[in-house]
Amino acid sequence: MIRILQVVNNMHRAGLETMLMNYYRYMDKEKIQFDFLTHRPERDDYDDEIESMGGKVYYAPRLYPQNYPAYFKYMDNFFKEHPEYKIMHSHIDAMSYLPLKAAKKAGVPIRIAHSHNTSIDKDFKLPLKLYYKSRITSVANYYYACGKEAGKFLFPGKEYTVIPNAIETDKFKFDEITRNKKRKELGISDELVFGHVGRISYQKNHKFLVEIFHEIVKKNRNSLLLLIGVGEKEEEVRRQVTELGLEDKVRFLGNRADVFELYQAMDAFILPSFFEGIPVVGVEAQYAGLPCFFSDKVPSEVAFNGKCIFVSLKHSADDWAESILKYDYKKGLNERNNGPVKESLYDIKNAYKLLENYYLDF
Repeated sequence: MIRILQVVNNMHRAGLETMLMNYYRYMDKEKIQFDFLTHRPERDDYDDEIESMGGKVYYAPRLYPQNYPAYFKYMDNFFKEHPEYKIMHSHIDAMSYLPLKAAKKAGVPIRIAHSHNTSIDKDFKLPLKLYYKSRITSVANYYYACGKEAGKFLFPGKEYTVIPNAIETDKFKFDEITRNKKRKELGISDELVFGHVGRISYQKNHKFLVEIFHEIVKKNRNSLLLLIGVGEKEEEVRRQVTELGLEDKVRFLGNRADVFELYQAMDAFILPSFFEGIPVVGVEAQYAGLPCFFSDKVPSEVAFNGKCIFVSLKHSADDWAESILKYDYKKGLNERNNGPVKESLYDIKNAYKLLENYYLDF
């Protein structure tokens, strides 16, 4: 059996982590086992499930610059204690430089950098991240990406392999009974429900999302916005909602294990991100039959259900609201009843074999 060391920040319910779990559940555990090197001190959402499937979770020091001496000491000791890892697969974009550098020093032969984005968060580590991005190909020797744009971003001039952000598609098929049940649970009757799933962070552009929704409410008072996720910008967004008088129109639902059902309660999905790779939530929303309103910074390669509309971030919140409210939601709901989207590229039942075979061929 091959043990693959998957490198992440943590294993909470977010796009990348959920995608990894989708692949992990389908892998032949007699041939391949996933273990996870995280960079948070606490246990997280998926840890119990990982361990139930025979995986291990390790907790490395956080990747703060002041922690780097302790981090590399931890990694030196880690590889001395765990010589069994011949494959490291790192998913933390430019920051993958650090664990992959430690793996190269330890003589790990297969070092995979996996790109999941098309830009970098504008935080205090930006100068370091830009430097690490420029050095990533000096420590990795295999390159994977969730899509073409993400591959070009992190590995300019290099050949890379696209690994689809595949999902368990059957869970997301539209079901009217689930829709009615979920809307009842949430106290929703005939409102037009807009949804967003994602970490409440700079990347996802929640401030603009709330501005868009404010314009929607001006035109259609019978509207609701469901925000699923948590993050460092949550308090700021809550204040904005209060200042705009939208407290009764915006629901903060937090981290949820029932996201696949919450899509059923929605009428449309809005993702005005500053940057994305291939958003897992965009794939999920399409399988749920939802019209999706993406920013022009979301790669167009995500679109497959014929209901994706890309709107420029240069357009005003009012322009976005006009585009969103033009959609025929009554007709759209009837179309959701007409059966599931058929798109094998993002179906984990097909996609997992691709990654499994890559691992076995090393």
